[in-house]
Amino acid sequence: MNKSWIYVILTSVFELIWIYGFNTASTWWHWVLIISAILLDLHFLSKACEGIPTGTVYAIFAAAGTVGTALMDIYLFDGSLSMGKIFFMILLVIGVVGLKLFDGPNPSEKQEVHS
Repeated sequence: MNKSWIYVILTSVFELIWIYGFNTASTWWHWVLIISAILLDLHFLSKACEGIPTGTVYAIFAAAGTVGTALMDIYLFDGSLSMGKIFFMILLVIGVVGLKLFDGPNPSEKQEVHS
């Protein structure tokens, strides 16, 4: 696994951390932690874009955030689960996988041909 994929995972996790913080923050120092998580999240997002196409990174970031937030709402905040939510979460995941499968080679992954 290349280093950029680790950054994709980190940015997706930190996105969920700060979203969770938005729902639970009650004191000023909670907000300091949330702002720190957002800054780290943006750092990891930019690092991921250095080795993976930006469209792919953003699609994964957005899908992980959307699906993760929906699941967090259901399991942590007593939200509801409907067939519509399930359908669109699956559709997001299929879209991300499709983008990865049909994405061209990354310039940093191209191998030089020697004559």
